[in-house]
Amino acid sequence: MSAQPVVAYYRVSTRQQQRSGLGLMAQQDAVQRYVSTCPGKLLAELTEVESGRKSGRPKLKEALWLCRVYGAKLVIARLDRLARSVALIASLVETGVEFVAVDMSLANRFTIHILAAVAEYEARLISERSKAAIAAAKARGRKFGNPDPRSHRFSYAARKAGIRAIREKAKARALDYIPLLCELRDRGETIHGIALRLTAMRIETPRSRTIWRDRMVARIFEYAGERKPRRWASRQTREVRLSKLLDLPTFLATPSRG
Repeated sequence: MSAQPVVAYYRVSTRQQQRSGLGLMAQQDAVQRYVSTCPGKLLAELTEVESGRKSGRPKLKEALWLCRVYGAKLVIARLDRLARSVALIASLVETGVEFVAVDMSLANRFTIHILAAVAEYEARLISERSKAAIAAAKARGRKFGNPDPRSHRFSYAARKAGIRAIREKAKARALDYIPLLCELRDRGETIHGIALRLTAMRIETPRSRTIWRDRMVARIFEYAGERKPRRWASRQTREVRLSKLLDLPTFLATPSRG
């Protein structure tokens, strides 16, 4: 099994720091030391010029997109370079992206939950108070809910709403792949060729499967309103199609530096 790829994220607060390299070179050195000691290809390096308390981070969003699509790990030199807001750091956990801070290796996407534990504890207290109030009301003889047992089943509308929510989640996940799929389309790949390419690159589908189907690729283009490529190449042998799998997309070849 190949090593997990890595996406590096750097942040400085001012343009002056970016031009002078103040703080930026130290972050790059720390990440390079981490990459040299841990197996994994450095997929991209992204630099953000923004305050640590602001949530509008285009480069951070791009880094998270790369991590989601390629199953990469987000690496930062110091935890405060990611953010100085506990809420912003905790929201990173919800993205499902694995990350590590070089200066605080235990502060990854699992242990960072501790920072959000206070809010979770407060929500639990509210739930317990609500349950106690309902139990006290029942003890006084108050009735809750519909006594008709047929109403305990999910209605047709509720089931449809659940299915719709699942599809919307899959659709939102699918849109993460659009830049990559458009890149492959513009390079002349067909729908079938794109499905073969993504399968060979071991990129999971929006529903976490390992095999890409032609219909799955076409549906993503439909979701995004993008022009679909041809379904099949004309008069191409199987060997010619498979040889294209050796040539990865251009933007994966050299990491960007911000």
